[in-house]
Amino acid sequence: MNNSRLVKISKYLSFVLRHHPEKIGIKLDPHGWVAIEELLIAAKHDNFPIWETELYTVVEKNDKKRFSLDSSGTLIRANQGHSVEVDLQLEPQIPPDILYHGTGSHAIDSIKKTGLQKMSRHHVHLSNDVNKAINVAKRRSGKPMILVVDAMAMSQDSYHFYLSANHVWLVDEVPPRYLQISSILRREKRLF
Repeated sequence: MNNSRLVKISKYLSFVLRHHPEKIGIKLDPHGWVAIEELLIAAKHDNFPIWETELYTVVEKNDKKRFSLDSSGTLIRANQGHSVEVDLQLEPQIPPDILYHGTGSHAIDSIKKTGLQKMSRHHVHLSNDVNKAINVAKRRSGKPMILVVDAMAMSQDSYHFYLSANHVWLVDEVPPRYLQISSILRREKRLF
């Protein structure tokens, strides 16, 4: 199975399981799950047929682990990043002292004013791995920028953090006072 096919399937699944299930006529349950059989039939009717083995390969081998199967192996959902209403049943967790967020330089002025906002998604996405944040930043427009989040201070100030099944840290917002621009990609380090 070639890698470009798996990437196309992953993007398709992200689109329908995170943002627009109605576009192919499926309905997610309140926790974001849909029956694999129903998804495969709907994808076929949408002129994007997916073999069951391809679906399992995408779930297993996707480098970002964007999707999960339930314990029975008959349901699938996206792990986070939804713009549709779902309850992923995540419990608050105490985060590491520092987390990272990758962005493009075009967003820095806005972030200085409002901090990191979830926008159309359910949460702001953060990583405890700076390399993952760098990879995210490289996909954004403008020069890649890494923001360092003082997650422990936020937690102590009663902000709730959640950890998704694929180890992405989630929070409702990150106010500017908890952010720094990382010196990893910049020479100077500056507090907002």
